[in-house]
Amino acid sequence: MELNIADKLSALAHPNRLALFRLLMRRYPDAVPAGEIASALDFKPNTASAYLSVLKQAGLIRQRRTGTSLMYTADLPGLRGMFDNLLTGCCQNRPDICSPFTNEERAMPTVEHPFNVLFICTGNSARSLLAEAILNRSGDGKFRAYSAGTCHSSSGPRPEVISLLRAKGYDTSALRSKDLDEFSVANAPGMDFIFTVCDHAANEECPAWPGQPMSAHWGLADPVRATGTDAERRLAFQQAYGLLRNRINAFAALPFDTLDRISLQHQVDGIGRVNSSD
Repeated sequence: MELNIADKLSALAHPNRLALFRLLMRRYPDAVPAGEIASALDFKPNTASAYLSVLKQAGLIRQRRTGTSLMYTADLPGLRGMFDNLLTGCCQNRPDICSPFTNEERAMPTVEHPFNVLFICTGNSARSLLAEAILNRSGDGKFRAYSAGTCHSSSGPRPEVISLLRAKGYDTSALRSKDLDEFSVANAPGMDFIFTVCDHAANEECPAWPGQPMSAHWGLADPVRATGTDAERRLAFQQAYGLLRNRINAFAALPFDTLDRISLQHQVDGIGRVNSSD
């Protein structure tokens, strides 16, 4: 057992392997292709493969093949086992040191006490702005939605986004692209939920948010990258809108007051896999 713990700690002691593991934790429970991992962390393919092999042998990640791609995901039972054994042996289960994880239930959001929700994408020009607008309208005042871009925002909302939302009766006068840094300053609103809506943003390091907001990855295809005729490109934005609306409606309808934290996390993870739109 001690050798097993030492192997896990040794695997995580290397800064690049730790960075790789942290990426998979940010993407959990999704599986990530080896090529995307190498690209996101700027590793050579053979270097990434070596790191993945060490983490897999230590029981910290899992591997599966999908078609011709090797997919990797964090092994949470393996990680929990390491911490459980460390804490049990080192602090003798003292509650003042090893306080158990609590599963306190949340209250339902109300107009007086809404949930703050942040949607993050790379440039904050399309998907995250659509999500912000949808939740602010469909949440009936029980949610305050925000959006931001990682590293730096774009020059502004895509004209296709503004046109689509206006056609559906949204007020777009306050819609703007924002930097993620805007939400990490002292007077920024505290977040209850944070959702990434593009893979690139999900792979990046984010600030340590106060209050431990719940997070999940709701990735979807970038409509900005759509090619073809004008009608085909407009359809891509419409499909992104429909997919986000379905997910957001499912999220807003959750029985927050009856779900403990673990159950709620499973629910928001599951919503991120909803792929139907109309």
